[in-house]
Amino acid sequence: MSRSLNILFLGGAKRVAVGRLILAAAQRRDIKARIYGYELDRRVPLAALATIVEGKRWNDPDFPAHLDDTVKRLGITMIIPFVDGAIAPAAEYAAKHPEVCCPGSSAEVSRMFFDKCQSAEVFAAASLPIPATYDGTYAPTFPLIAKPRKGSASKGIQIIGNQAELDRINPVADNYIIQRYVTDATEITVDCYTSADGEILAVSPRIRLETAGGEAVRTVTIDSPEAIELAERTIAATGLRGACTIQILRDTDGQLLIMEINPRLGGGVVASVNAGADIPSLIVDEWASLPLARKYPLPDVLTVRYLEDIAFLPDGTKI
Repeated sequence: MSRSLNILFLGGAKRVAVGRLILAAAQRRDIKARIYGYELDRRVPLAALATIVEGKRWNDPDFPAHLDDTVKRLGITMIIPFVDGAIAPAAEYAAKHPEVCCPGSSAEVSRMFFDKCQSAEVFAAASLPIPATYDGTYAPTFPLIAKPRKGSASKGIQIIGNQAELDRINPVADNYIIQRYVTDATEITVDCYTSADGEILAVSPRIRLETAGGEAVRTVTIDSPEAIELAERTIAATGLRGACTIQILRDTDGQLLIMEINPRLGGGVVASVNAGADIPSLIVDEWASLPLARKYPLPDVLTVRYLEDIAFLPDGTKI
């Protein structure tokens, strides 16, 4: 007899390809899966394969109650967050409702990565390499980069080229982390999946070759044992679980430095899945208590994204 898996995507408006992969993984296991999307507007691309629920903003005081009502009304058994603001609330909900799975880290671990100063301290304590952090006690070497300590999506970032520019930011320095700006670096994205008991099941490094509108549209997986080793050390040191994306910089000397960690599925994870790091299957298998085995991706697999249209009538009905 087949089982039923009702999944709620939080902020996954554009994650049609990920949704298709999860549905296909469930079908191969004779699991009846259905996806719902929790969005501010019903007219989103995910409507191509999911039922869209009109939701609340993550910081809305009514959001927790509305999420609870949505989960119970639709019989949701899994929540997958795709945007930063939804990650901790999803983890908190799953912790209080063990019948609902959230394939990710705890709310405590997730929040740590949303405070760049706190996460830098954790990285330093674990001897994980990051760009040198400026604390005002020595003469700086420019350029520097200032990031809002609790910012996301590259908002509010400033490049500091000289002392005068640094002096202008110092009055609000407590709201920033200021680090060495690594010029001419190669950015490596590592898609990972770790089971609830800490077994690393997928580590797939890739490089974005082209982006459009903040989304990767050409991505290639790479052979980088060094990036894989650093990602595994990072997972072990920080307690990351479930799906996560580790952003690494490779400087011109070949040194690898952790830039940031997103404790959720990355927007370009499909590239890693195409290469063999089948994270959607791992998510379904862990939920279903099926045997888990590590997935090993192939390097040099190129994934190219293309546009696909979906239309809505004036009343919001999908055509």
